[in-house]
Amino acid sequence: MSLVDQFAAYSAWRSRLAAHVGELQTWLSQNELSDAQSDLRLTQLLERLREDRLNVAFVAEFSRGKSELINAIFFADYGNRMLPSSAGRTTMCPTELMFDANKQPSIELLPIQSRASNSSVSEYKRFPDEWTKVALNIESPDAMQDALRHVSETTRVTPEEAARLGFEVGEGQIELYSVGDDGLVEVPRWRHAMINFPHPLLKQGLVILDTPGLNAIGAEPELTLSLLPNAHAVLFILAADTGVTQSDMAIWREHICGGGMAKRGRMVVLNKIDGQWDELKTAAEIDAEIQRQVETSADVLELPASQVFPVSAQKGLVAKINGDATLLERSRLPQLEAALSKELIPAKRDIVCDSTQSEFGDVSQRVRGLLESRLTGLREQLTELTELRGKNKGVVEYMMGKVRAEKDEFESGLQRYYAVRSVFSTLTNNLFGHLGLDVLRQLTHETRTVMEEAAFSKTLSDAMANFFARSREALSKSNGEIAEILAMMEAVYKKFAVEHGLKLGSPTSFSLLRYEKELDRLQAWCNDHLNTMVSLLTHDKKNITQKFFEEVAVQVRRAFEHANRDAEVWLRAVMAPMETQVREHQIQLKRRLESIKRIHQATDTLEDRIAELDSVEKNLLQQIDALEEIITRVQEMLIPLADRELQAAA
Repeated sequence: MSLVDQFAAYSAWRSRLAAHVGELQTWLSQNELSDAQSDLRLTQLLERLREDRLNVAFVAEFSRGKSELINAIFFADYGNRMLPSSAGRTTMCPTELMFDANKQPSIELLPIQSRASNSSVSEYKRFPDEWTKVALNIESPDAMQDALRHVSETTRVTPEEAARLGFEVGEGQIELYSVGDDGLVEVPRWRHAMINFPHPLLKQGLVILDTPGLNAIGAEPELTLSLLPNAHAVLFILAADTGVTQSDMAIWREHICGGGMAKRGRMVVLNKIDGQWDELKTAAEIDAEIQRQVETSADVLELPASQVFPVSAQKGLVAKINGDATLLERSRLPQLEAALSKELIPAKRDIVCDSTQSEFGDVSQRVRGLLESRLTGLREQLTELTELRGKNKGVVEYMMGKVRAEKDEFESGLQRYYAVRSVFSTLTNNLFGHLGLDVLRQLTHETRTVMEEAAFSKTLSDAMANFFARSREALSKSNGEIAEILAMMEAVYKKFAVEHGLKLGSPTSFSLLRYEKELDRLQAWCNDHLNTMVSLLTHDKKNITQKFFEEVAVQVRRAFEHANRDAEVWLRAVMAPMETQVREHQIQLKRRLESIKRIHQATDTLEDRIAELDSVEKNLLQQIDALEEIITRVQEMLIPLADRELQAAA
């Protein structure tokens, strides 16, 4: 199955999963079993499933055939090149290809001057007026190609302006940004481009990130700190005719496999193998030469040779457009696509399954507990009323007194529940006292003051290290509060289950480990790029301070924002089952008491009431069966692919 087919299958699976989750949400609403918290969690889950994105980044120095490879893998069915691909630099700024049904087909371009504002690309995405918009005529390939050439535009600025925009003129191993005869420097005209195009794969949630070469990558911190690390797959493209150059090596070490970045989904492509197709050599000789290049590249990059894929993107594209199966096989493009589908799709599916399992599991467990609680309460009522058959008024009065005493006992026990609520509130405040953004704002302010007033490089270095140490301490203390909340709720769940028969299960666990790992990654990046002896000695103190807060501290703040959001969701989720069950138990006790009262006062006949409860029990059992069917359908969708294949074979 090709990558395109695999992706289509994944999208169809995701759509079916979303439909089943939506089925639960609708069913809960129809049966009046929903509450604000459950409805919100299911709505957010459905939004994530519908807006799910699969991010694939292509990274290379210029003239490695990167844009051609994107055309060959994803856009050959269009019958022409979608992205401009020619000798020299065709991609001057990071370019995202995606589809948003709420927008017209277009290219949105962020002017390079926006770098001077110290705001990230993510922030600028919230302000459409800051972008230059170019309409795409999807009916005309020629018009589209003309429009897409905007991503390769450049402009000339003074060396001072170039430096202000983050381009280190004349520095580095490759001096792309050098002063010309006119005293000006050629730099990209645009900082970032977003292409909205209704291609079938993009419609299904694929996002392609096309990146420029080394100097441009290094100048845009969001690429190295956010976009590349968060990509589900990164394809690093080399050229067979050049091998691994110094600039290739710099990109590989600094931006793909350095700084604590994930290694999964990182693949190396050795492009332009058609340069080795020599009619004077046998097929075996050509294959041996290509294999030598693969092994050499793998050795330099310290990779197994199996992770380096030799291809000819150009021949692969031609073969697909012309329907030439022989040429396609010779281009070796299918092998790369197969490896990409094997690596990419299952990994993304696992992420979606984990997220769905967590949210859907919590909500369905709460509803199941609620229905079982209602069933238990109803059967207690039925037992009580059945035992009253043929009994005199005194027995009815005794039973009424018994239920009333049980109700009074539960309500006195509620004082413990209210005490738990109070302690829970205190612990929650303690948690956000450590995790809250106010703490981080204060730390950021203190660190900035120290760095701006620093007279020595060591002071700068110590300030950056202290920033991370205190951020990590805040997460550690927060984890301590989380553990205390969890221990308390486990004890309360058990107590109420034993004393009042509430079906609470175990509270949902939670950890900030992923954010601790994110801090580790950001500190590793900082230590590689800013907090080094070379950087501290060769760069202006003000420049280092500015870079630290614009590039690193912003990402730390984003991690804390996400941690706060996740903690709030967990706190609501851990208390909700308790609140629901307590409320439901109160209602059940009240109904039991009222039922016996009415029989005592002869306003209801005993048999009529028993028949009514029998009908309610039947309805409850039908609801439980319906719920289990929906849960089963979702759980079957979440079975790992390997396990599903084994089950099918059995």
